[in-house]
Amino acid sequence: MMTQNDSDIWFEESSGSGMTSPLSQLDQSDPTTIPEASPLSLWGVALCVSGTLIVSENTIVVVAILATPSLRAPVFLLLTSLALADLLAGVAVILHFLFLFCVEPTDWSDLMTSGLLATSLTASLLSLMGVALDRYLSLSHALTYGSRHSRRCAAGLLALVWLGSCLIGSGPMLGWHCLNDITSCSVARPLTRTYLSLLCGGFLLVVMVTLQLYTGICRVARRHAHAIATQRHFLPDDQSYNSKHGGRGKGLSRLLLVLGVFVSCWTPFALYGLLGDASSSPLYTYATLVPAAGNSLLNPLLYSLRNRDIRKVLLHACCPHRHTHNTHRPVDV
Repeated sequence: MMTQNDSDIWFEESSGSGMTSPLSQLDQSDPTTIPEASPLSLWGVALCVSGTLIVSENTIVVVAILATPSLRAPVFLLLTSLALADLLAGVAVILHFLFLFCVEPTDWSDLMTSGLLATSLTASLLSLMGVALDRYLSLSHALTYGSRHSRRCAAGLLALVWLGSCLIGSGPMLGWHCLNDITSCSVARPLTRTYLSLLCGGFLLVVMVTLQLYTGICRVARRHAHAIATQRHFLPDDQSYNSKHGGRGKGLSRLLLVLGVFVSCWTPFALYGLLGDASSSPLYTYATLVPAAGNSLLNPLLYSLRNRDIRKVLLHACCPHRHTHNTHRPVDV
């Protein structure tokens, strides 16, 4: 895709097909020979199916929120941003599939898909941090958070998130690539080692900040529970109190699930991008990058579709005659 000696080997190893590169099959004596797309493999099928699922899931979320005027709280702005970022990640996966197996890959196609994937993954990760920040603020400032001023602040913050993500993603197109210098390549060609190191370092920083926010959420939730127990003259470990508030254990398990998926999806690629180099096996690159991209498939299930207001909108779209109450709980994400 980039140069015959580098990208063709990368594709051959990463696809696991064992086939020779289309470029290497050209008759060198015949300059009119046109490269053909590679035969479809199991890896190509996985790319196509996963990309289609990611796009479909997140399109449903975006349309459901934008088509419902009542869903304008800060959390829904954040969920829209998250779904839009994940949708773009799915588009990047589909484009990667098309350029590998359907049309002739070029340097331009490599740079475009790499930039789009960097933009979408950056925006997705920052939106996840925004969701954690929204949960923290909705608990610590429950009386004032959610006002029109908060919505304007959330919209401004998301504008900055997308502006920064687009600037980061434009790096490969603006010349921050290794197409002309193979020795500067990272584990994810055509990105340079410097570019990917900065990107993965930023990813790890966002992961740590997000974990700190969820730790703060746990502290605030415990303080609220203790205050409620004190007002009702109960102790937090009282059986009658636990019987009424047994949902705390369920809420904690959901929080642990979200954190577990978040860390397991993002940490491997971020660490490998910092520690690996161009001599590393492409198999390791895909083994760590697939979970990060797969997080875009899980986000709608863990965040948007768990919100009862969004579920009501989707149920009403599927069953218009079903009666739903218009009660919104933006914290229930």
